[in-house]
Amino acid sequence: MPRHENPEHQLTCSRRRFIINRTFRISSRFAVAGAVVTAVAIGASPAGVDPALALDSCFDRAREPYTSVVDSHLHTRPFGGKAIPFEELNGYLQKSGVRYASMYGIGQTLPADSGCTYYLDCPGVPVVPSMKNDFVNASNYLEAKPEDPELTPSMTFMDLNHPETIPSGINLYDKEFPGVFRWAGEVNLVKQALFPNQQKAATIENIKNWAPFMKVLRDRGIPITIHSDLGSNADRLKYLPLMEETLRRYPKNKIVWAHMGLSKELSTMDPDQHIGIMERLLDRYPRLTLDLSWRVLEDQYFSKPGVRRKYAAFLDRYPTRAIPGTDFVASANKDYQDYEEELDVTSRINKALSNEAFRDIALGRNYFRLLGIDRTPPTVCKAR
Repeated sequence: MPRHENPEHQLTCSRRRFIINRTFRISSRFAVAGAVVTAVAIGASPAGVDPALALDSCFDRAREPYTSVVDSHLHTRPFGGKAIPFEELNGYLQKSGVRYASMYGIGQTLPADSGCTYYLDCPGVPVVPSMKNDFVNASNYLEAKPEDPELTPSMTFMDLNHPETIPSGINLYDKEFPGVFRWAGEVNLVKQALFPNQQKAATIENIKNWAPFMKVLRDRGIPITIHSDLGSNADRLKYLPLMEETLRRYPKNKIVWAHMGLSKELSTMDPDQHIGIMERLLDRYPRLTLDLSWRVLEDQYFSKPGVRRKYAAFLDRYPTRAIPGTDFVASANKDYQDYEEELDVTSRINKALSNEAFRDIALGRNYFRLLGIDRTPPTVCKAR
């Protein structure tokens, strides 16, 4: 049975869209970086928007949703089977108040004749690298040319176990879709959940051989989101050396660590130990960014007594080093309520953040910096 929408929630999202769109537009046009934009008289406000609020350019956390306006980790294509139609998915973003998103495909797909939609439901069925989803994403993007939400197509085909195949793939993308792909990933350094599907962790030798394609990304300023599990409950830090080697070899690349290295297989990590590892690597590698996507972070960590406070304090100390995302996979058996729930769950940490961290993370400042785009989020209103 469909859920009834809360009119007050709809009004709040409409109000937020107006404030954020207006402030971004003015900031971009006049390059008002970090300044509070003072509004001039507005002839007419959008229906349902408080006229007094329409004259205010700051973001009022007491009145507005805590959900992020950026989804940096959105899989617009599924592992297998049909996808949510592109225009429909864009409608989900608009309706939920998401203004910016990265379009991840799924670089490792299930065979078309397998009948599988999700790899966990099909152990033993091989998951194989493919360019198919990236091509569909690029074609949809060029056909629709959406401005709201603003989308960033990403290259997800890269097989880190066979890095010799990657430069030629990038060259093909350049030829077929020049200038379209401005992100790379999510790519798998080690994803334990795929081990039953004939996947394995990359090796130290593989990482050494990434140099040619990492240089291309570095020269173009393209971020790469890497899924690299820390370990499992049986051996919590088993795979940490792989990410450390990646960072050591490629310190000048914009590397985004998906899910902060956490996973369903690692539910018992001590938060203090995990935060300590993150701090050590953030301090050592200034271009490292943490990805806060996937509800596993909330369900297995942030929601536990006292833990949210620890992670919020950590993010407050490193406000410029994290980006938000849902990790939503747009398979056709899902609908708007599913996306809305994932956005809500993955945004709950935002409520505990300082105003500075909220602006940098939830309102997208860090995302814009990573992409090098001229956007300035609204300032957060001071407490009254």
